[in-house]
Amino acid sequence: MKVSVVVPAFNEQKLIQQTLRAIKESLKSFHDLGWKTELIVCDNNSTDATAALAREEGARVVFEPINQISRARNAGAAAATGNWLIFVDADSQPSGELFREVASAISSGRYIAGGCTVQLDTYTRGSRVLVKAWNTLSRVARLMAGSFIFCERTAFEAIGGFSRELYAKEEIDLSRDLKRFGRNRRKKLIILHRHPLLTSSRKMQLYSRAELLGFFMRNAFSLGRDLKSAKDCFPWYDGRR
Repeated sequence: MKVSVVVPAFNEQKLIQQTLRAIKESLKSFHDLGWKTELIVCDNNSTDATAALAREEGARVVFEPINQISRARNAGAAAATGNWLIFVDADSQPSGELFREVASAISSGRYIAGGCTVQLDTYTRGSRVLVKAWNTLSRVARLMAGSFIFCERTAFEAIGGFSRELYAKEEIDLSRDLKRFGRNRRKKLIILHRHPLLTSSRKMQLYSRAELLGFFMRNAFSLGRDLKSAKDCFPWYDGRR
């Protein structure tokens, strides 16, 4: 068995080394089982030292010139050689315990894909409630958070990967596509919850509540049309870090 970890990264020089070091330490959970691993960073047209720092940490770096999370993840997956793909955001740190849960799910043969619940590195007023609400929805509806996704490579390729039309919410579409694909093969999508993914709360610190509320309100009123524009999905694409 071989697992490929794919990290999409756009101007992540502040956090990329911390993330990659955490991933490399946690990969020991797969190595203990005799599994092979590889670590791939997709430099999504960064203008800082992201790519150089990733290489310093021993990651294989590929390049995607169009600034879009979906394309970055797809480019990383295209370069991967593993039987299973794990997508980890550049501001998140999976634990060895979480990877052991992933290995157990893969080994069971019951699942085609999965995600996990999340916890923030710091909490602001109201963010604890939002995270708890998302984690509950994620487990009940079996929707994967984009910060951590694992899936069978053949299934990912069969459904065409992440949507290149969307600049946000692409993980929700992927969740639905994988559940539909797995249903015909009697395999499920699982949301792991015993060892949540530690992820950055920086969006809640870098953007005001008014900015974030405005984004969600515009998205609701546009019925998702704004999700097809990088400009309208500014919390992911304006480069604020």
